[in-house]
Amino acid sequence: MADDLREVRYDDTAEAPVIRGEAVVDAIPTGSAPQGGDGMGCHAGAGEMEKAARMAGKSEILDQYAKDYPQGPHDKPQSMCPAFGSLRVGLRMRRTATVLSGSACCVYGLTFVSHFYGARRSVGYVPFNSETLVTGKLFEDIREAVHDMADPERYDAIVVTNLCVPTASGVPLRLLPNEINGVRIVGIDVPGFGIPTHAEAKDVLAGAMLNYARKEVEAGPVQAPVSGKSDRPTVTLLGEMFPADPLGIGGMLAPLGLAAGPVVPCREWRELYSALDSQVVAAIHPFYTAAIREFEAAGRTIVGSAPVGHDGTAAWLAAIGAAYGVDRARIAAAQNAFLPAIKAGLAANPIKGTITLSGYEGSELLVARLLIESGADVPYVGSACPRTKWSAPDIDWLEARGVKIKFRASLEDDCAAMEAIKPDLAIGTTPVVQKGKEMGIPSLYFTNLISARPLMGPAGAGSLGQVVNAAMANKGRMDHMRDFFEGVGEGDTAGIWEGAPNLRPDFRAAYQKKLDKAARAAAAEQMI
Repeated sequence: MADDLREVRYDDTAEAPVIRGEAVVDAIPTGSAPQGGDGMGCHAGAGEMEKAARMAGKSEILDQYAKDYPQGPHDKPQSMCPAFGSLRVGLRMRRTATVLSGSACCVYGLTFVSHFYGARRSVGYVPFNSETLVTGKLFEDIREAVHDMADPERYDAIVVTNLCVPTASGVPLRLLPNEINGVRIVGIDVPGFGIPTHAEAKDVLAGAMLNYARKEVEAGPVQAPVSGKSDRPTVTLLGEMFPADPLGIGGMLAPLGLAAGPVVPCREWRELYSALDSQVVAAIHPFYTAAIREFEAAGRTIVGSAPVGHDGTAAWLAAIGAAYGVDRARIAAAQNAFLPAIKAGLAANPIKGTITLSGYEGSELLVARLLIESGADVPYVGSACPRTKWSAPDIDWLEARGVKIKFRASLEDDCAAMEAIKPDLAIGTTPVVQKGKEMGIPSLYFTNLISARPLMGPAGAGSLGQVVNAAMANKGRMDHMRDFFEGVGEGDTAGIWEGAPNLRPDFRAAYQKKLDKAARAAAAEQMI
């Protein structure tokens, strides 16, 4: 039997000597593409990828990303691939095609998770190999692909996205035509080594589209939105939110003589013109730096925070009214129309308990405000997104109530806060929730269970109470499960050797006898 387990060789290839070279440092000349082809890809490390990208002429865009999306002291927050964010923005837009340029494994993962989250259209892909990447043939293939796809009957725009390897190799999407057959071509680089989170990648595409639309507006008349133009001044809403929230915000703006404008990221290209047409932009998600830059270039006023809870709604309505020059009496009337209902909603759905909160969606501060006004104690808030000037109203309000806020929070930051505080409920990302359950702490996944609810105005006042209180009421069940699974997945049961394995030659000898016996039996059967 032992002879049967030997390697079978058909030639002498295995005996050929291996020629080993020496590593060459700084062998790539400045301005050239990396010579490793797609081998530079997914295992090269962020530092090496960024170095290669700068050598390949991507310094300007990387410097802009570093300014727009500053990273923390650690590598970066543990978020999913950032390109997921920009991909979702494109897939949600009508008459918009999306094409990815990147390693096949990355494209597979991105398309899989996008369709898992409800995408209902195909994602284009331009494959490459070492030769097409290094020689520049990949860019030619991309250009040919967009020319083939540019059908004005089907599309208003085609979004082409460079992932890590094409960005590191300097694939110049800026050289694509701005328009083909009346179809707009928008090329963006979304490398994991340049953009910290998928939430900020949404801003990359939103900002690129706003830049394109702003230039169209400056060049002459543009198409009116399909829904028509509002007869009242509008407020553009910046940042993704629960679908019911824009309707609620519109109702709160009506007493001011205003209306809710489009939500950016938009659902169709024409909405970009309407968004730019608003004189005031509400930075509901304050980290949309590129988008804000385009609005400011168009001369628009930016207002931070959101109409969340009693205090947040009062301050936000006053700020929006002041930005539009609405008189104080009218602002007070609008506040008086909605604040009592918000206060009543908060009182009807009280939350009693200590909660730690963390996430990577960018709405963490807003949720914390709502929880605190509902009666909860929130000592810690962690956000994977960065601090910006538009976060200031929420930061000031929370810190005045003793909340510790950690921007660019890592998983270790969030878990350490939870372990130290031992809250009645932990709201966070999937690994935080997992850790919380291991500790017997009731936990809720922020993205699917918290951010997928109305937060604004009267509708948001009582939206969190039921799910949060129900989760905290499960403390007994969590303790039971923790006790039941005590020790599982730890130490010797973790599936990982903590030290050298115990050698038992007696077991090996006994097992070898069994193998030999089975081999003899098989040989005997063949003879018969």
